[in-house]
Amino acid sequence: MAERRVRPPGGVRYIGGALLFVVSLTQVKSNSLLKYCAVFTALATFVLVWMGGLVTSHGAGLAVPDWPNTYGYNLFFFPVSKWIGGIFYEHTHRLVASVVGFLTSILALWLFGRPARPVLRWAGAVFVAAGIGLCAKFPAHTAENLLLTGIGLAALVAGFFWPNCEPSAKWLRVLGAVAFFTVVAQGVLGGLRVTRVNDQLGIFHATLAQLFFLLLCSIALFQTNFWRRLPVEAETDFRHFRPFFVLTTALILGQLALGATMRHQHAGLSIPDFPTAYGKIWPDTDAAAIARYNQNRLEVMGYNPITAFQVELQMVHRLMALLILMAVGACAWRAWRYLGRGHWLTRFSLAWLGLVLAQVFLGAATIWTGKSADVATAHVACGALCLATGGLASILSCRLLTAPAARVRLAANDEITTLPPSSAMPAK
Repeated sequence: MAERRVRPPGGVRYIGGALLFVVSLTQVKSNSLLKYCAVFTALATFVLVWMGGLVTSHGAGLAVPDWPNTYGYNLFFFPVSKWIGGIFYEHTHRLVASVVGFLTSILALWLFGRPARPVLRWAGAVFVAAGIGLCAKFPAHTAENLLLTGIGLAALVAGFFWPNCEPSAKWLRVLGAVAFFTVVAQGVLGGLRVTRVNDQLGIFHATLAQLFFLLLCSIALFQTNFWRRLPVEAETDFRHFRPFFVLTTALILGQLALGATMRHQHAGLSIPDFPTAYGKIWPDTDAAAIARYNQNRLEVMGYNPITAFQVELQMVHRLMALLILMAVGACAWRAWRYLGRGHWLTRFSLAWLGLVLAQVFLGAATIWTGKSADVATAHVACGALCLATGGLASILSCRLLTAPAARVRLAANDEITTLPPSSAMPAK
């Protein structure tokens, strides 16, 4: 009879599998798994941007008046039964932000490879000592101090099992460090926005979130085999694609900052109709017209009063949207015509144009639906995708194309180095 194999209990199998996984990480000699970490961190950041849009769209930015605690509770110990109304959006946003901060820290350390091990050990030891000391000094906050101790213990243990891979290139490590300090600054800005009740800080917070998302998307791109297989400066940029892509991306960033400014004024829709503006191509902004607009807003829509500046800001936003649509369309058309439809820049340009068209529709739908929270949030999220796609297209253009002047210098250098020794000697 065949021997019957005895399988260990499920719990033992799971623990054994986890131990094997941890041990296998210590044997990782390359950064082959780093790209998955980078991509996952970028996706989590996109979710964070979406959640931030929900917070603003629902007017829940001050639903939790304290920070870093939540109504006196530690962020991670706030009872689920109290996640109601605007508190749900703001508290969930903070939790997702914590996850993104944790993932960004892992990503930055992973870019440093094996040398990150002593950093983790020392940082873990400091956190453990601080947690134990705070437990003795402030017994009323034992839960928070034990959490700090647990984080330090986890870092200390991770210092012995960190992937045994070589550090990434120096410029990638710099990007990782920039990402880490950016996410820290972003968290501080978000906290100050709450504690100081300052809408201007909210504008910087929203704009920095878009840039942070672009940064993580760039790091994720640099980890892919797709990036490594791309030819480097294989063609000359006679059509000036590189500055055109960069300039258009900068316009999108300015547009997103403008949108954040309007969203943090909490005045609802400054102009309630589209494509017209109060029935005209350009609305009146004199004192009598503004008084008439506000009377109608209070009687019909229940919105807060607006100013002439807010109406003009909305019109500038619309004009910027038209300019960006034309610029991205020109990028796609020029790439299709001069590079061919199979070129990577052409493909990115067409995807970029599709996202901008979707963004224009979502902007119009935001007005048509009376600034529906879900539609307005989708508008914010699509704006982040537009910026990231434009940024990646700009990076690809710098990777694939070289400036004409640089190409001439390279050709001249090649010609000099290939001259025979006799021809390089001056004539006597």
